[in-house]
Amino acid sequence: MSEIAPRPVEIACDGIGLTYPSKAGAAVVALDDVHCRFAPGKVTAIIGPSGCGKSTLLQIVRGLLAPSRGHLRYTELGGDATQRTPGMSTVWQAFNLFPWRTVLDNVVFGLEVAGIPHAERIDRARRALARVDLAGFEDKYPRQLSGGMRQRVGLARALVMEPEVLLLDEPFGSLDAQTRLVLQEQLSALVETSGTTAILVTHSIEEAILLADTILVMTARPGRMAAEIAVDLRRPRSLATTHDPAYGQLFDRIYGLLRDEVLRAMTREAGSD
Repeated sequence: MSEIAPRPVEIACDGIGLTYPSKAGAAVVALDDVHCRFAPGKVTAIIGPSGCGKSTLLQIVRGLLAPSRGHLRYTELGGDATQRTPGMSTVWQAFNLFPWRTVLDNVVFGLEVAGIPHAERIDRARRALARVDLAGFEDKYPRQLSGGMRQRVGLARALVMEPEVLLLDEPFGSLDAQTRLVLQEQLSALVETSGTTAILVTHSIEEAILLADTILVMTARPGRMAAEIAVDLRRPRSLATTHDPAYGQLFDRIYGLLRDEVLRAMTREAGSD
């Protein structure tokens, strides 16, 4: 009898807060009373000023950090609460590839750790590389690839695990503008066809609009949710989408929210000097 596939899970943050001691010993409130949800099968972007806690929130969702207060809640599609933590994979800004392993061996690493049989993991890795247009590069080493290609290897390494939730923490932040645009379009096409729940942390308004179904705008530290904005632009999205008047209106709205928060953060930093 075949195993029944798990139903997609919505992730909700209920009053999440995180406080930690600074080097001087004073308490630093990084996140305060964060309420938000990440809908199953959708892409949610988190955007906000530097230091507002975007990546911290992502690490809490991933289970790498425990919140000081509040909790994560999981609800299966259909409205049933569950204790099951969905399977997750993360793509970080740093490539984090093993330089002594080939592209194929980097991609299969997680499957090796999971004990997947050799033939299956090789097949899955080749399919993941094909999805990011790296078929034919299986025997190359990271040093032989461009920055954009190395980040695509990192994306393939996450996709090969067939995660229920894909976490993206500034995945293109270290790339040049032209490469970033190309990879944004490729990632947009991937998430549209995969149906995977994705959470994207970014500083780029353009990236958030091109990729997301919903954009969460955070305040300056302590991070809270300032706004939740639905992105109703038609898919597929590409650079051409940026010429749509609706894109411009959305960009201006998000920029206005972010500008106020960035100015607030700058004023706070100036006052602490």
